[in-house]
Amino acid sequence: MTDPIADYLTRLRNASKAKHRVVEIPASNIKKELTKVLFDKGYIQNFKFEEQGPQGLIKIALKFNPMTKQPGFMHLERVSSPGLRKYKGATELPRVLNGLGIAIISTSKGIMTDKEAKSMNVGGEVLCYVY
Repeated sequence: MTDPIADYLTRLRNASKAKHRVVEIPASNIKKELTKVLFDKGYIQNFKFEEQGPQGLIKIALKFNPMTKQPGFMHLERVSSPGLRKYKGATELPRVLNGLGIAIISTSKGIMTDKEAKSMNVGGEVLCYVY
């Protein structure tokens, strides 16, 4: 696998479209940080890190609207890839859906949303868009 972040996003996207409640994803440090950001911003219901085997697992409970059965996120899009990295400075960070969505940025101070990165005045690699 050449792009573990794209695999992570694809597993989340497929599980939400299939209306699965829980999805299991092989763990890594960057995937754990992405999961924490998604949980803090309310896109997933809950998560648990399990030390199982050499790599470990992330169990993510997906969030669905009880009335309309819509998932907590409508769109997950990988922006930067191993073949073409996308870096943005603090002043040119993207706004997703005019501020309604989030861009997840990998900065020198950790993984955070575009709004947090702007307030800390740091730029970095744009990993993905979520809305």
